[in-house]
Amino acid sequence: MRNLSRRSFFGVTALTTAALTAGRAAAADDGHVPAIVVGSGYGAAVSALRLGEAGVRTLVLEMGQAWTTPGPDGRVHCDMLNPDRRSMWFKDRTEAPVNGVLFLDLANRPIPRYAGVLDRVNFPDMGVYVGRGVGGGSLVNGGMAVVPDRAYFEQVLPNVDAAEMYERYFPLAQRMLRVNSIPAPYFEGSDYYQYARLSRTLAGRAGYGTRFLPNVYSFDYMAREERGEVPKSALGTEVLYGNNHGKFSLDKGYLAQAVATGNVTIAPLHRVTRVQATASGYALTVRQITAEGAPVAEKHLTCDHLFLGAGSLGSTELLLRARETGDLPDLSDEVGEGWGPNGNVMAARNNHLLEPTGFKQSAIPVLAIEDPARDVIAEIAPVPAGIETYVSLYLAITKNPNRGRFTYDAATDRAVLHWTAAQAEPAVAAARGLFDDINDANNTTYRYDVFANRQPFAADFCYHPLGGAVLGRATDDHGRVRGYRRLYVTDGALVPGSLGVNPFVTITALAERNIARVLAEDLA
Repeated sequence: MRNLSRRSFFGVTALTTAALTAGRAAAADDGHVPAIVVGSGYGAAVSALRLGEAGVRTLVLEMGQAWTTPGPDGRVHCDMLNPDRRSMWFKDRTEAPVNGVLFLDLANRPIPRYAGVLDRVNFPDMGVYVGRGVGGGSLVNGGMAVVPDRAYFEQVLPNVDAAEMYERYFPLAQRMLRVNSIPAPYFEGSDYYQYARLSRTLAGRAGYGTRFLPNVYSFDYMAREERGEVPKSALGTEVLYGNNHGKFSLDKGYLAQAVATGNVTIAPLHRVTRVQATASGYALTVRQITAEGAPVAEKHLTCDHLFLGAGSLGSTELLLRARETGDLPDLSDEVGEGWGPNGNVMAARNNHLLEPTGFKQSAIPVLAIEDPARDVIAEIAPVPAGIETYVSLYLAITKNPNRGRFTYDAATDRAVLHWTAAQAEPAVAAARGLFDDINDANNTTYRYDVFANRQPFAADFCYHPLGGAVLGRATDDHGRVRGYRRLYVTDGALVPGSLGVNPFVTITALAERNIARVLAEDLA
């Protein structure tokens, strides 16, 4: 698809705000819509746009709010050092992955309960970070737009035509997401990437190479931030709770273009709680709330075609609830299976006093250490604390083969994740091998004051939940849910637990592939 001009970009962005209001009106009363998309993350946004372009009247139901209205400080999103109610989804306290330094919990604080932009869904041995709002995870991720190694992609999704993906759909996703790369001169000269250059040096002493990671954050904007020409975002400790500037998130791209078709409306703060089959399609029970959590209405909508894009957790829970309560009894036993955290492990190291990380740190990571022998890519993460911490922080993505599963708990009416700390051990062992080598080569140590468990590694939370409705198992090879017609999964639930890299470009490309087939065969 063509890139938007500057004029049309601002036009569809403005139109998005108007359409959100229209979306609320469209969902205000019980009624029928030809297509409903649940969620507004990557797979959902792709589906909404392509349905709209095909002339299919479509309603997007998003449980989070539309992040368009500035708060009292004039900003839509708060930064990481000063979190307020905008930060977390109905929590009494922020739950940042990094607690602080020197055993002081500097990152977390009490907050009023509110429909904030970031949620941490906690299970006994795993916390899962997910975005809440129109744009889903694109609002809160680090923007690292990485295409997986082809051989591993073919191993993970053997029923998908890899040639078609790498020649057509990955390039399409990259264009639509406006993927760009940091210019080498800027990276080498910026004070804000001293932390990444230091980690590159330390890795090199241990014999490890690095690679640059492309991103959806505009590096042209970042350079202007550093020159003081525009408001700071990535250079102003913004990412975990949203970026006010610089990032090309889905609300500015796919979703804005979907609304611009005139066929798509978006209803924020609408959570789907029940899915039932009808003679001609599906009936949904939907709860609307205010941003403060007060109930507004319970609604009943029907559709001919239903696309589940609520993420690995959300889509899986809807399907499990429907199967176990008898609303969709013919769903496959594979629903709930194949979950994994994409091998996520965070690690923290200490550095020498003569090798500081820098008190200025960009919140957008751009460099990763490669360990091919252990199948580890360790993204060099920032610690933008505004002071010198001497901490090197990493998100290691490993190829942990272990998988968890979801079951439905009728007492709580929620999906329960079955994942144990022991299942994370292969990921921790792989990361430990890499960072032991780096510490040995540099005569450095781990940090024990960064994570809540006072350990140098944290494998009890993840950013990349995958699986639960695996492609080719719970669905056919194009996301059609087995046992039912015109019911689709279009998000990370399709991917069986591991990709070896950040997954959103793959989810986007896979959704493009799947919706093309669905439009040609199911809605022609």
